[in-house]
Amino acid sequence: MCLENCRVVLVRPRIAANLGATARVMRNMGLTQLVLVAPEADPADRQARQLSTHGEEILNRACVVPDLGEALADCLFVAGTSARVGGPYRRQNVAAPEVVMPRLIECSENGPTALVFGPEPSGLTDEEVTRCHYLVHVPTDEAYPALNLAQAVAICVYELRCAWLRRARNSARAEAPAAFAEQERIYQSLQGALEDIHFLYGEKAGPLMHALRHLIGRACPTKMEVDVLFGLARQLRWYAERRDLA
Repeated sequence: MCLENCRVVLVRPRIAANLGATARVMRNMGLTQLVLVAPEADPADRQARQLSTHGEEILNRACVVPDLGEALADCLFVAGTSARVGGPYRRQNVAAPEVVMPRLIECSENGPTALVFGPEPSGLTDEEVTRCHYLVHVPTDEAYPALNLAQAVAICVYELRCAWLRRARNSARAEAPAAFAEQERIYQSLQGALEDIHFLYGEKAGPLMHALRHLIGRACPTKMEVDVLFGLARQLRWYAERRDLA
């Protein structure tokens, strides 16, 4: 188990000061991996440097990637963040930071995990939310629920460190979950098979597939379990083909 396996992913950040403040609190909490997805803000910006206080090396080593898929490809567990909840894409697997972070730390024993934050004006899109196993929601006051990006990062990485400290006292290793990219392939295979047997169809297909993704993702399936799901998808397609020929 290692905090170095826990990466902070900022999606399309716009304000350089938030990059610096994020790097500083990451340094405070012992995290080192910062990934920027298509950033509009420059980590070399003067404001970013001023607010990073002893976190400059995190900014220097920040990995810049063009899309979220590349940022998460090797991750075993992904937790997104959202001020908004409800609706077909934001009502499942939503929990406060202190509930989600122990699960993220548990998976970090076996490989990379990610904590994902959306851009300042709007947060993560619905499509980006579907890529996350859990959605973290900070229970702010309803009168003014919007948090500054760096504040949201600070709350979440503090809870992450607390979960790490608790688990460090008595850690039990388990079989590693399958990599994020392998999980994505099984979701695609299952989706095609379920469409073939008309379990997924019409306007409800998207939200229903989203629910299945979270049902499977919540279990953090191992490589062997993913192989079982691939076998299930193949058998479903075989059945659909035989039915069509009959």
